[in-house]
Amino acid sequence: MSKKSRVRIFVSGLVQGVFFRSQTKNKAEEIGLFGWVRNLADGRVEILAEGEKDKLEKLAAWTKKGPVSARIDGLDVEWQEYNGEFKNFEIRY
Repeated sequence: MSKKSRVRIFVSGLVQGVFFRSQTKNKAEEIGLFGWVRNLADGRVEILAEGEKDKLEKLAAWTKKGPVSARIDGLDVEWQEYNGEFKNFEIRY
């Protein structure tokens, strides 16, 4: 079992209106992570996820490509300390 951690990811490019949030939710649930994803007013998508570090690394790797219809121009990944505040993975509006 991997050490638990937390990651905040900001994704820029063509990431809104291309099902990025719903696909991120599906991927996070498939991997077994907890947290949320939301669109930002500046056109980016923000992801905050917690779980085992190796699973978080899988999500971060997936965000480099995202859904088929997305175009990723930039990725900012910030590792943080795990605090266990989430019970599921949701889309925030």
